[in-house]
Amino acid sequence: MSTKDFIEKDFYKVLGVPKDATEAEIKKAYRKLARENHPDANKGNAKAEERFKEISEANDVLGDPKKRKEYDEARALFGNGGFRPGPGGAGGGSFNFDLGDLFGGGAQGGQGGAGGFGGGLGDVFGGLFNRGGTGTTRTQPRRGQDIDTEVTLSFTEAIEGATVPLRMSSQSPCKACAGTGDKNGTPRVCPTCVGTGQVARGSGGGFSLTDPCPDCKGRGLIAEHPCMECKGSGRAKSSRTMQVRIPAGVSDGQRIRLRGKGAPGERGGPAGDLYVTVHVDAHPVFGRKEDNLTVTVPVTFTEAALGGEVRVPTLGGPPVTLKLPPGTPNGRTMRARGKGAVRKDGTRGDLLVTVEVSVPNDVTGKAREALEAYREATAGEDPRAELFQAAKGA
Repeated sequence: MSTKDFIEKDFYKVLGVPKDATEAEIKKAYRKLARENHPDANKGNAKAEERFKEISEANDVLGDPKKRKEYDEARALFGNGGFRPGPGGAGGGSFNFDLGDLFGGGAQGGQGGAGGFGGGLGDVFGGLFNRGGTGTTRTQPRRGQDIDTEVTLSFTEAIEGATVPLRMSSQSPCKACAGTGDKNGTPRVCPTCVGTGQVARGSGGGFSLTDPCPDCKGRGLIAEHPCMECKGSGRAKSSRTMQVRIPAGVSDGQRIRLRGKGAPGERGGPAGDLYVTVHVDAHPVFGRKEDNLTVTVPVTFTEAALGGEVRVPTLGGPPVTLKLPPGTPNGRTMRARGKGAVRKDGTRGDLLVTVEVSVPNDVTGKAREALEAYREATAGEDPRAELFQAAKGA
């Protein structure tokens, strides 16, 4: 969109909303008009297609709070016929303004004469379009790069949380040239992008998109005498050690984002983010299933058959006692509530206790006599009878 269109077109009128319309009212008006004038609903209707473009253009400005503010300020200063491009065109080098409209004096400006304004739109609008006038171009802040790193935690550290040191390498302002890229510390403004770090390209429909400037690589500055350390980029590789808090309850392979802990920005820009991929070592006793911990506890045959109380270890805390019902089968899982991993809301999962009946390798003495007596007492019972019956009937 040209600057002339930006100022002269009444986007509020296009959408049919007042100048103090809320964001919700603008969105509602745009959706209604877009449905009515969409090319798919008006095939072959060139007028509707043109109207649809105008509606989209208006919404692109008024639907963005920042663009809307710039538009309102520009209209307040140069609207109502006060803007008259001279022979240089909307983007040219000379402009005529009705000084009577602007200052109430009634004088008519010439082309860079005593009553006129010379120079490009950057001289007139200053910060409205993110660039200053001739000789006062501002370079834009740049966000720092994101950093990826990895850390290995013990099983207990992952469950309880831990503060760990991380040594990271990233791009930061070059110390040799103070981040300017020029060994003399005096880079010049890039003539291609005029210091903005971006260049515009047309996309059709009256709109334009921006890409990083190919000459200055988005920095807005070009080094006349490139720094030997950073080769004119203004950035150099540096290493630092940072103490990072890993939250409780992280799982193996989880990727954590730490905002603002990445590489420093340029020219006052914000730092990037730090992404930490967590690896967790296995535990010799405990396992994990989502927010629950797991443990397998051996019990004797008599405990499983007759029931009893079983002491169960917990991670980092005192043992808990679980009641084992009579006739507990091998592989049964019981639950100790609140003894698992920490959840996001600060509560804990459970400890899942799986019973494993322990069978002795060698039975002698009175224990053997007791088992022989038990076998004789249950000689008529066949625990596999139902299995064979089911197999036969299948």
